Amino acid sequence: SPPPNPAGTRAAAPQGPPVYVDLAYLPGSWSARTVDEEFFRRVRSLCYVVSGDDHLKEGVLRPLLDALLSGKHQWGIDIQVTLIPTFDSLVMHEWYQETHDRQQELGITVLGSNSTVAMQDETFPACKVEF
Repeated sequence: SPPPNPAGTRAAAPQGPPVYVDLAYLPGSWSARTVDEEFFRRVRSLCYVVSGDDHLKEGVLRPLLDALLSGKHQWGIDIQVTLIPTFDSLVMHEWYQETHDRQQELGITVLGSNSTVAMQDETFPACKVEF
């Protein structure tokens, strides 16, 4: 049997066809570090939800968003993708402004929602996604 991987390294994932889904939640906190260009090349979703409003997510958000652009570039097919952030972020705003032309070129839409939903005594931002 092969020797175990040293701590902190990942085994190369076996090559295979990409997986197509309607909606994918991107991991938050420390797990967000595992989302790279290869993830977006292989997990092809109509909608990606970016959740996890915390300081750990802020630190890995830009590389994650850049990986989306790189991974989507390799799809080779014209599929519209919607990115749905569930929190407000300066990093997200900067990335949106700096890469807007590239997003349009790749068919990526970033959903910004000013809608609110009121339930019982609570009001919170929300968006509706239809398939």
